[in-house]
Amino acid sequence: MVYAQEIKEGKVILYLDGEIDLDKTDLARNSILKCIEKNNKVFVDLAKVSYIDSSGISVLIEAHQKAQKLEKEFYLQYPSKAVMSVLEMAKLDVFFNISKS
Repeated sequence: MVYAQEIKEGKVILYLDGEIDLDKTDLARNSILKCIEKNNKVFVDLAKVSYIDSSGISVLIEAHQKAQKLEKEFYLQYPSKAVMSVLEMAKLDVFFNISKS
């Protein structure tokens, strides 16, 4: 998993790329949670994520809950077909704020 960060129009966009699996979840967790702690509006761009397993989904749930606790805004942006499939299968597509535009 590769990631990059951009500040644009008052929000932080964290771009994730590749696979988010058990080997990569610590990096994903640390990156996302630090962004949430430091910023009021965080978007995690998942357009280039080719695979996500349950540990990766767990990181996204943890980030969503932390953002709610800190009263911050947290969005998943442009989830790839692979990510969207997992979210829909787990019925999490209604749990997360998902930006597709």
